[in-house]
Amino acid sequence: MRIIAGDYKGRRLEAPADYEIRPTSDKVKEAMFSIIAPYIEDSVCVDLFSGTGNLGLEALSRGAYKCYFCDNSRTSIGIIKRNISHCRAENTIVLMGDYLKNLEKINEKAHIIFLDPPYEAGLYEKAFNKIRQLGLLDCEGLIVAEHSKGYSMPDELEGFTKVKERKYGHVILSIYGHKDNS
Repeated sequence: MRIIAGDYKGRRLEAPADYEIRPTSDKVKEAMFSIIAPYIEDSVCVDLFSGTGNLGLEALSRGAYKCYFCDNSRTSIGIIKRNISHCRAENTIVLMGDYLKNLEKINEKAHIIFLDPPYEAGLYEKAFNKIRQLGLLDCEGLIVAEHSKGYSMPDELEGFTKVKERKYGHVILSIYGHKDNS
C-alpha cells in the first residue's frame, strides 16, 4: 500500500499484520481519486473508519487542506499516526472512538467524507443520518462510500443523492451529494 500521487507520491504506508483492517486497494483508490479530483484542492476531508489513514493521506498528498482521521481501534490509531508522521502530513486531526461521536467532534463543513466501514456491519445508513443531522457536508461536497458488490446502496439516502457508482471487481464506489445539487 502506497501513496499514488501528489506530494507524498511513492511513500509506502504501514498496514496491519493481520486482516482485521481491509485497506482500499491501489486500483480502487486510483479510480476513486480520478473521479473526485476536481473536489480535492484545498478541501476539508473526513476519513471515517480510517483503518490505516490511506484515503485521507492520499487526499492530503493531492492538495486537500485538512483531514480528520477517525477510528475506534487503538491499533488503527497507532498505524494512522505513524503513517501521518512518515508522510510528514500537516493539518491532520486524529479522533479515536465511536464513529458517531467522532462526527460530532468535527466543527466545520467537510468537502469530502470517505466512508469505508467494515462491509457487513450495516453502518452506512447511521453514518449518512448523522452527517445530515449535523449538517456536516458542504453544500457542494461529496460522500464517497466504498462497499462490497453484494450490498446495494440506494439512489437516495438521508437526503443525499447518488451521483455516481462504479464497480471494481468485488468493490463498488457509490458517490453521493446533496439532493439539491444532483
